[in-house]
Amino acid sequence: MKDYKTENIRNIVLMGHGGSGKTSLGEAMLFDTGATNRIGSVGDGTTVSDFDDEEIRRHISLMTALLPVEWAGHKLNVLDTPGYTDFGGEVKGAARVADCALVVVDSVAGVEVGTEMAWSYADECKLPRMVVIAKMDRENANFRNTLDNLVQSFSDNKFVPLQLPLGSQADFEGVVDLVTLRARRGAKGDVGDVPAALKDEVAEFRLKLMEAAAEGDDELIVKYLDGQELTEDEIKRGLKIAIVKGSVVPVLCCAGTGNIGVAALMDTLIAFAPSPLDLSAAKAKSPATQAEEDIAPRQDAPLAALVFKTTADPYVGKLTYFRVYGGLLASDSRVFNPIKGQDERIGQIYVMRGKEQIPVASIKPGDIGAVAKLANTGTGDTLCDKGHPVVLPPATYPAPLMTVAVEPKTKADSAKMGPTLTRLAEEDPTLHWHQEASTRQTILAGMGDSHLDVAIKRAHNKFGVEILTSTPRVPYRETITREAASTYRHKKQTGGAGQFAEVEMAISPNERDKGYEFSWDVFGGAVSGSFQTSIEKGIKAVLETGVIAGYPVVDVKCSVIDGKEHPVDSKPIAFEIAGREAFKQCFREAGPVMLEPIMTIKISIPERYSGDVMNDMNTKRGHVLGIDQQGTRTVITASVPLAEVQKYAADLRSITQGRGVYSMELDHYEEVPSYIAPSVIEKAKQEKQEAKE
Repeated sequence: MKDYKTENIRNIVLMGHGGSGKTSLGEAMLFDTGATNRIGSVGDGTTVSDFDDEEIRRHISLMTALLPVEWAGHKLNVLDTPGYTDFGGEVKGAARVADCALVVVDSVAGVEVGTEMAWSYADECKLPRMVVIAKMDRENANFRNTLDNLVQSFSDNKFVPLQLPLGSQADFEGVVDLVTLRARRGAKGDVGDVPAALKDEVAEFRLKLMEAAAEGDDELIVKYLDGQELTEDEIKRGLKIAIVKGSVVPVLCCAGTGNIGVAALMDTLIAFAPSPLDLSAAKAKSPATQAEEDIAPRQDAPLAALVFKTTADPYVGKLTYFRVYGGLLASDSRVFNPIKGQDERIGQIYVMRGKEQIPVASIKPGDIGAVAKLANTGTGDTLCDKGHPVVLPPATYPAPLMTVAVEPKTKADSAKMGPTLTRLAEEDPTLHWHQEASTRQTILAGMGDSHLDVAIKRAHNKFGVEILTSTPRVPYRETITREAASTYRHKKQTGGAGQFAEVEMAISPNERDKGYEFSWDVFGGAVSGSFQTSIEKGIKAVLETGVIAGYPVVDVKCSVIDGKEHPVDSKPIAFEIAGREAFKQCFREAGPVMLEPIMTIKISIPERYSGDVMNDMNTKRGHVLGIDQQGTRTVITASVPLAEVQKYAADLRSITQGRGVYSMELDHYEEVPSYIAPSVIEKAKQEKQEAKE
């Protein structure tokens, strides 16, 4: 691969709904630039970007793939991202290092859920963007309808066609370039005259294009308002400024599978998509002082590279993808990771094309590369010079929304499960796992059922670990509502030395979230103080395992007030047992209740779904706390028991046709209603019995 100057690099993230044609467009670009000798098929599993086994099996993109294409003396780093909402973390990572978003919209389906998601991610990253209306060769394809749909859906944006289609559906043969006023036909984009039948439509849209270009530059607006026509170069200059500012969104059209309009699309990207030099310098902070500084995209600037993706492979090892913002990152060099405070040795650097690794000597500012087997670096980290440490802001990833309990299928899988989950989480920042002490389960959290299913299958296919899943147990708690006292005597006589201990204990409710408190109130030496530790050890064992349903005990005050001991048979183990059983007896007499986790949930939805979402929340024992309006979306804040929303990702998707998003966090614990508690306790007892069997 040639060496390209920073001004000749374009970092383009392909975003859009699943099935809108992103991967097929990437395939056509690779073919047209000679990177491949045929156009791969998503259905056949032969595309460059969908190379993972699960992607081939499901016929959808699950991970971001890098597709560098070389065209007209420029390098386009095309980042092909998934369109399914469960894999939005991949889109966010790619958008963070791109300079322009190319939003792909199906010419038949128009704006879909994934389109809206992509648009919001581009907004978050403040990315200039273009729209390409794809699949123009499909039956019922309609450029005008899709354009109107875009204007309706994203009314705050000014959409300006840069191209018009030559024909549509089976007759789609090319595009008319409204800047050059030339027709581009066939797979090679052969240049010709605009058909006479289209001249009126071309004149109408050319006028809108000229107006948009004029608004991008003060000099041009004066000329335009004076009634003078702008030249082709002036239109290009004005449009480029307007696109970079985000005041104009150009609209293009093509058919990726048929490879029509793709060459013209690449020419447009080179002409109008910003290079790294066209945008503001990247902002970084000193890890020591937090002082902010600009990272200029120059080779003589201090090194600053952001890691935006990590893949784990059992054979290749860890592969780290990065974008260089300043300086030069060379093969066989040493760099510093200020987040981890560790040096890293850089081996051979690659440019990735799908899974193909193309060795290069270095990566220049503005370019994207990868390196294998970094010891300490993960997604979101910065690589820099040790003498000039800086930290680039990473992408912000959504918090996981859905959880499953996981367990190894066999004993052999047991030892490998933890390391495998860690490697999967390194690869995907939206995937988390932890041990839930209260339920004694391993919990895997992700963005939805498909996301978690893919992670489980990757554990098997990539690392040979078979994992079983189940619905997680709700981390209930046990506590008491009144005071109680009890005495327990432990007496065990065997052939030799016996065991004897008697403990009198009182317990009372503690304030919520104050936890467990213990006091030693024995007077007169009825029980030696040396046995206090043993008694408390017995109590703490019950605090962990519970009394009525096997859940941890919280918010209890416990006082040892009396007891008896034997000069020969009293031993620490005897008082541990007596303390444990005395606490259980007290607990059962102190009005025991179950506590359940109550979550605060924020749900962002299109306004038309508000009623349905609130009705559904009422059926889940939820209470709406507030309703806010953010643009065209309604944000509902509610309080709801975790037991009712463990599979809310699927419920919300069903209610809102996939257009709803939410976040959720633990707020507090409160008493389980009396009509529900018996079934919770009975279920816990059944699970305990099944575990014994």
